[in-house]
Amino acid sequence: MPGDLSYRPKTGIVHLGLGAFFRAFGCVFIQDAMAASGGDWGIVGVSLRSPDTRDALRGQDWGYTSVTLAPEGEKTRWITVLNDVLVAPEDPESVLSAMAQPEVRIVTLTVTEKGYCHNPATGALNVDHPDIQRDLTQDVPVSAIGFLVRALQRRRAAGTAPFTVLTCDNLPENGRLVRGLVMDFARRLDPALADWIEAEGKFPCTMVDRITPATTSADLVRVAELTGRPDAAPVVHEPFVQWVIEDDFVGGARPDFAAAGAEMVRDVTAHEHMKLRMLNGTHSALAYTGYLAGHETIADTVGDPVFAAYVRRLWSEIIPAVQAPEGVSLTEYADALFDRYANPRIRHRTWQIAMDGSQKLPQRILGTLATNLSAGRGAPALCLAVAAWMRYVGGVNEQGQEIDVRDPLAARLRDASESAETPEGKVAALLAIRDVFPADVAERLSDPVTQAAIRLWSNGTRAAVEEVAR
Repeated sequence: MPGDLSYRPKTGIVHLGLGAFFRAFGCVFIQDAMAASGGDWGIVGVSLRSPDTRDALRGQDWGYTSVTLAPEGEKTRWITVLNDVLVAPEDPESVLSAMAQPEVRIVTLTVTEKGYCHNPATGALNVDHPDIQRDLTQDVPVSAIGFLVRALQRRRAAGTAPFTVLTCDNLPENGRLVRGLVMDFARRLDPALADWIEAEGKFPCTMVDRITPATTSADLVRVAELTGRPDAAPVVHEPFVQWVIEDDFVGGARPDFAAAGAEMVRDVTAHEHMKLRMLNGTHSALAYTGYLAGHETIADTVGDPVFAAYVRRLWSEIIPAVQAPEGVSLTEYADALFDRYANPRIRHRTWQIAMDGSQKLPQRILGTLATNLSAGRGAPALCLAVAAWMRYVGGVNEQGQEIDVRDPLAARLRDASESAETPEGKVAALLAIRDVFPADVAERLSDPVTQAAIRLWSNGTRAAVEEVAR
């Protein structure tokens, strides 16, 4: 099969945060790049929390099935680019040792927005985060930023060039943001180390796009039927994939990403903003409104004509706040996104997308709202999405049932919501949380989000969505 390897590559990459998402795109791209152009770019994956992925893959010699869920049917392939999976809480020293090896030239990351221990509203390192406080005083870290800096510290001491830090998470200007976090941490630890990283390190920005639902027990059964062999850790994903990478690596050392279909560019900003605002922004808006209205998946949500009209209205508000990458039609991009959302085989649960909203809202929705408000453009559909998030984090749905809200600020958000009885009071209390809403943005959002919240609480989510989508 094209893209399959005829050899076992030596390790050239360590990946922090090995979950389904990176295995559904990054591992596939890197395997294809080596199959096309060679090189030793095998991957050592690292779990920063749980041993589950390691335990599932170990008995399979680290191989797994990648399943493309196209409307016309499934397509499978076996991915063999992983050489090992380490579990940081069990043996952090082995992780640092792997990252310090001279043959490791890239460290990739998918640790989610909350994994960077930063303030989403400002992009600054959260020095009050307990993991950061611990890592500044202990040689053996627990945070992703701590592992990056401590490993770079070892490489500098050994006279080894730094690795390229290649983040693949949904953050605006993600490489520059992570560079700032690493530099802040390193400066507090050792100014000379920070100077070395500043002079020698590389942090290219990226944009990654592939919808990857959580793997279910039904998926395990289906993969065994399709392939004729059991697989404890397959990944399922949509056919579409896009990886845009700023071509800026230490010593120019990298796999032949372009041969695998990645777009190598000088500046990824336009692609990042387009994806964060048009895909991730509408995904979050549909997750909160769809979940509250009783829809289990994104496909179910856009299958409802009211929500299909709503997402179109969202794009009409978002597109004026997005600069199109060269050669890209934003209206055609929106049409393609709708088709991807409607794929009935992609069961991407609204509850899954709704997680960690306090970390996601600033870059996915609030940035667009700030741009529109500064330009004097109203954005009622986006304001309704913020109001829906506020109802969601209150922890009780429209039927009075408890919601399992997964968010680093869950307790604080619920306390703020419960501090007021009325929608107006709840909005005011939540807008006062500066970790999510900068003061100037909160002030401008107060009236339109309050009006949206009143409609949402009074009429119910579906009726509020239908009104704004007209």
